[in-house]
Amino acid sequence: MCWGRPAPAVAPYVGAYTGYRMEAGPPGVHQGVPGAHLTVVLCLDGEVEVLANPDPTRPPGTFAAMVGGLHDGPARIALGAPQTGLQLRLTWRGARALLGVPAGELAGDTVDLSALLGRRAGRLMEYVAEPGTWPERFARLDDALAALAARGRADRGVRPEVGYAWDRLEDSGGTLRIAELAAEVGWSRRHLADLFRRETGLAPKAAARVMRFERACDRLRSRTRPPLAAVAADCGYVDQAHLSRDFRDLAGLTATQWLAERPAEA
Repeated sequence: MCWGRPAPAVAPYVGAYTGYRMEAGPPGVHQGVPGAHLTVVLCLDGEVEVLANPDPTRPPGTFAAMVGGLHDGPARIALGAPQTGLQLRLTWRGARALLGVPAGELAGDTVDLSALLGRRAGRLMEYVAEPGTWPERFARLDDALAALAARGRADRGVRPEVGYAWDRLEDSGGTLRIAELAAEVGWSRRHLADLFRRETGLAPKAAARVMRFERACDRLRSRTRPPLAAVAADCGYVDQAHLSRDFRDLAGLTATQWLAERPAEA
């Protein structure tokens, strides 16, 4: 695996790039865990087979290029076939800027990229699939995504209060009380929840939970791999047991099981 950061022009819309290569192996199931970002996967070879979406009413499917919306439960993805590709952490603002839809329309679902971008999805795939190193592919992604963002305004239709609420939650690491947040915005908790969910796909309380969980997962995958108790304390959990419960609820795995199938980041 290789990690990269998007260029400044793209950074508001994409949090990180990952290039990956998986060899063929025995059949299995990967648990796609929730986080504060939508997931975009562009397969250079092979396909992603989604066995079950976080929203059980959404059908499974097989994709060469896909977008997974925000969710607060695990997705089930088939393992075993070889695959090489690029994975992007897409922000909810990036859904509007790059895909032309609010993130709320993709919540709990997996959607073929061509259903959102049409022919531009094929051109994007061809461009990033050109031979080169991972950093060269990341640079081509920067160019392509900057061009997509230039086609329209990312903030069109977004209530500023929703953006403020998300940013406050994110700045707090998902620890800000929702009652306090609603008071800052000047809305009732119910009104905030309705508009926030419509735009992002999650209610504020669920968004705060996955923000905190994503931060904890990133810390656990760091080169030093700190102890679970230290990560829990640093990320705003009451104690280690609290973080362990989130792993069971959000990932469908224990922290040890989750780490076993994920390499540490450099």
